[in-house]
Amino acid sequence: MVWRPRIRIGSGSKFMGIVEAIEEDVAAGDVAPGERMPAQRSVATALGIDLTTVTRAYGEAKLRGVLEASPGRGGTRVAADAPQSAARALARPVDLSLNIPPQPARADLAGRLARTTAEVLRGGAGLLQYCPVAGTEADRVAGAYRLGKVLGPVDPGRVVVASGAQASLFAIFAAILAPGARIGMGVVTYPGARAAAERVGAAIVPLAMDAEGVVPEAVADACRAGSVSALYLVPTLDNPTTATMSVERRSAIAAIARREGLAIVEDDPYGPLALDPPDPIAARAPERTWYVATLAKCATPGLRIAHVAAPTARAADAVGAALRATTLMASPLAAAVATRWIADGTLAKIVAAIREESAARQEIAAAVLAGHCFRAAPRGPHVWLELPPGRRADAFAAEAGTGGVAVVPASAFATGTTVPEAVRVSLGAAPDRTALRIGLKRLTGLLGTDARARTVV
Repeated sequence: MVWRPRIRIGSGSKFMGIVEAIEEDVAAGDVAPGERMPAQRSVATALGIDLTTVTRAYGEAKLRGVLEASPGRGGTRVAADAPQSAARALARPVDLSLNIPPQPARADLAGRLARTTAEVLRGGAGLLQYCPVAGTEADRVAGAYRLGKVLGPVDPGRVVVASGAQASLFAIFAAILAPGARIGMGVVTYPGARAAAERVGAAIVPLAMDAEGVVPEAVADACRAGSVSALYLVPTLDNPTTATMSVERRSAIAAIARREGLAIVEDDPYGPLALDPPDPIAARAPERTWYVATLAKCATPGLRIAHVAAPTARAADAVGAALRATTLMASPLAAAVATRWIADGTLAKIVAAIREESAARQEIAAAVLAGHCFRAAPRGPHVWLELPPGRRADAFAAEAGTGGVAVVPASAFATGTTVPEAVRVSLGAAPDRTALRIGLKRLTGLLGTDARARTVV
């Protein structure tokens, strides 16, 4: 296993980036003790840096006990006790709790943001002023074009440009849910949706879930009991369970909603990452569905923009009125960057790079978690890790935190008293694949053997 030269992302300097990259690769088992390291000059050439930087890095790694000289054999090798030395040096925590997209170098997010921001600002000072609450005409047209790729033709008058999915959900709930209204959600769901519904005074009705997400029969039962007027759903790559509803499941829920007069709030943050997902529910029941598509999960949270397709222009106005009372408007500058990226294809390139990196990280998770019980999707941003019998998710998450890896227990997502013993493991926040592998291995060290082991993809 020859070490592949790299500089660890997030290190304070180039030479320390090389040292920490070596440590991570040794700790992850990618480079074995006794392995001969590449010549310093070849590393400098591969990384496009000065030879003195590599010499300094190799020297520091030797001081840390990770590398050693090879008397009589020439060159530098990985030290015999390098894994132990690297493990001590890599006591840094690994965050597998924050559900953000990975940021591969190929996406060039920082560079593209800087260039596009400069470009749109050259267009005048209009972006430094207030804009219409639902977005400028250009931004709503761009949103309609983006949403139209999955929903079919969308009238820009139905589109609202908002500062992220959270603001969108609160505004939609405020527009459609009177105080005391009841909204159905899965027994585990996105905590932000639960918080938004509770904030507007709505009550949450937990709905049973299976491997595809919310069960249609549970929706029908809730309607028969007269207890719901709306549904909140994440049909594609559900957060936190990773479930994706089939065409039949989506059609069944749309039919129930139409028959019972239910409003549907469809949150689709991960759809662009999925492998050929079915058409959204909003394409089946557009007259009653509010469709939310944020850029935070398929591009970057730094671009806090979401596009909402309301059932009608009048419904879009109601959402806009709710936004006026809270966030007032999306950032005109961020919205202009998003519009430019939609128009010139940059967004598609960024999503493709993140999709590719997400797939690679899912492969790492599948390999490290093999032998344990978990649900995942090939390009999804997270894994739903079910714990062995007798293990409690809250206690496991606390133990994992003490061991240097953060995950989120199912209780954080629960809408009722029935809480599965599982944790959500997010794959995007780790700065690179090696750090991800280290974090996942820490988890498996806490899990032991699970006789129920299975993987659902």
